[in-house]
Amino acid sequence: MLLCEFSMTPIGQGESVSKFVARCLDIVDKSGLEYRLTPMGTIIEGEWDDVFNTIKKCFEALKVDCNRISITIKVDYRKGRSGALESKVKSVEEKLGRSLKKG
Repeated sequence: MLLCEFSMTPIGQGESVSKFVARCLDIVDKSGLEYRLTPMGTIIEGEWDDVFNTIKKCFEALKVDCNRISITIKVDYRKGRSGALESKVKSVEEKLGRSLKKG
């Protein structure tokens, strides 16, 4: 299992790219994978092939009308571990002794 944070930014499509983010999030949501949308990207949890196939579908959906796309991907792989979307935050909150704002 892995956590993967990614963002895709179309270049030359104006200041607001939320319509492109929405296009990608529709794909991520329909993938069935656990995910969190943040103001700076999307975090997906799942098996390698499932996660990267979902990201590829996002790319394919954007390249239809975007001639240039900047993509950032950050991966945290941990063998035999699932539920990291929740457990990583919970671990920090336990050490602090309080809940934090959720993204």
